[in-house]
Amino acid sequence: MSSSSRVLRPSRAGAPALAGVLAALAAVLLLGACGFQLRGEFKYPFSTIYVNAPEGNPINTALRRAIDGAGGARVVDSAAAAEVILDVPAPVEDKSVLSLSGGGRVREFALSTRVSFRLHDASGREWLPTSQIVLHRSFTFVESEVLAREYQEVRLLREMQGEAVQQIARRLQAARPPS
Repeated sequence: MSSSSRVLRPSRAGAPALAGVLAALAAVLLLGACGFQLRGEFKYPFSTIYVNAPEGNPINTALRRAIDGAGGARVVDSAAAAEVILDVPAPVEDKSVLSLSGGGRVREFALSTRVSFRLHDASGREWLPTSQIVLHRSFTFVESEVLAREYQEVRLLREMQGEAVQQIARRLQAARPPS
């Protein structure tokens, strides 16, 4: 058979790539149709904010960083210079036994973090009433892995604090000046 009589068949090498592109396009269209949209930039209804929280509290630092980093408002160093004041007392963290083994040893712990906050202006008018964010996590405990479980507990508490900060930042977007 000579090379001129050979039958040329279309290559299927690009078929998986085309299928991937079509699947990605379908996913984007479905997400757009259901109303999904990326969060984008935070838009706060105020231009300056003072965060009134204990200095040694890690939530204080994280809140300041989250609000400043979002670009919608500027964190100021005094309540007098702020349009609104965010009061955040120290969070309450709790650890309790969730389950015991047959021998009476701890198998699982429950962690909880409660963060309260209130947003008001300098004259005391409330933009957001006192609210609480309560987060729960559980983790297993094995006596032979004490150091790893202590690290896991600290990591879970940090994650809960970070989640609380994000929830507060989102709720600040919904704040409205008192009428």
